[in-house]
Amino acid sequence: MSIQTRQQLENTQKKLRLLEERCQELDTEPAANPHVRELTRRSLRKLINQMKEEVACFESRSPAPVSKG
Repeated sequence: MSIQTRQQLENTQKKLRLLEERCQELDTEPAANPHVRELTRRSLRKLINQMKEEVACFESRSPAPVSKG
């Protein structure tokens, strides 16, 4: 998967924020099963890192945004 358009970038950034929030929630919630929580946290971190890489790749390929105003 790679980001091709600004719309995809915006959607990816929204999903990224949601995943980061969920990861923080996991760290503060009591765990019924610590092992499962750790596996879930690892999975979320991998997905977060993948999305961050995709955002960085897209931003490095695209021209600088035009400022409005």
